[in-house]
Amino acid sequence: MEETFTLESHFSGKEPVVRALYDHMLASLRKFGKVIEEPKKTSIHLVNVSAFAGVQTRGAYILLNIKADRKIESARIHKGEQISAKRFHHRVKISSLSEIDNELLGWLQEAYDLSGKK
Repeated sequence: MEETFTLESHFSGKEPVVRALYDHMLASLRKFGKVIEEPKKTSIHLVNVSAFAGVQTRGAYILLNIKADRKIESARIHKGEQISAKRFHHRVKISSLSEIDNELLGWLQEAYDLSGKK
């Protein structure tokens, strides 16, 4: 039998700020269009047509993995890797609402648009 994971399971035992960060970011993302939340074992996938980002909850922050078609050069990127010829994943640590800013949302808009292409 396949194990199911819920959104709530990702926030259980975490500081309240983790849910506040996620909710704030999701509200901003929904301005782009529909966003489907897919809870998985270790993360929450955020999906347009395909996944464009993944959220890993931690004790007092979230790790956000953003899909891109280019390498993003920024001190905010904790880890970046090229996963195929034209796909990159970038990890950003978010621990305060102020970090969900225009720069981050710009990267997420690019990822969202990219995930909607056939």
